[in-house]
Amino acid sequence: MTDKQVIPEFVKGEFPVSHNRFLRWVGRLGMRVLGGWKINGEMPEVKKAILPVAPHTSNWDFPVGACVMLAMGLKLNYLAKSSLFRFPLKGLLTKLGGLPIDRSSANGVVGNMVREFREKNELILVITPEGTRKRVKEWKKGFLHMAQQARVPVVPIVFDYARKAIDIGPALMIGDELEKELARVKSYFEHAKGKHGEAC
Repeated sequence: MTDKQVIPEFVKGEFPVSHNRFLRWVGRLGMRVLGGWKINGEMPEVKKAILPVAPHTSNWDFPVGACVMLAMGLKLNYLAKSSLFRFPLKGLLTKLGGLPIDRSSANGVVGNMVREFREKNELILVITPEGTRKRVKEWKKGFLHMAQQARVPVVPIVFDYARKAIDIGPALMIGDELEKELARVKSYFEHAKGKHGEAC
């Protein structure tokens, strides 16, 4: 293990989970109904991380992901426009893990999220690095900038429709050479096929 792979002490800890047995049962039932999905691997022992989820090629990715989240009891967060966080949606979005982002802020999305990671004791952020459901050759690097500056690991989450499998990768600390780091992260997705063709 190289120095950049050492997880900082303030990140180590139990992965944030819920112990609601009923919701876990609902998630497992949903995985069976949606085609018999299975989960390979376990979440690392960290309380802060960024989870890039790919390939993202279909709206069906959301119900599959929601069922996996419930089945594993995961407490996850996602980004949403700050303008949405007002009555009557604010309470629901917050309860579901939404984090308001002001895109017009001087710090930008990356700066805002780095601050969130530094201020919160626990934060697991889900990102779709492709930024679209269309097939793309290049991923957006914003999640790598967040991880590097906030000193939190990236945990690849692979959706493989060919095998009906969710593969959980290791916790990867991100170094300075972002092009190389992007290639390293993407290597965990090379085997996967999205619902609508290969996206990685």
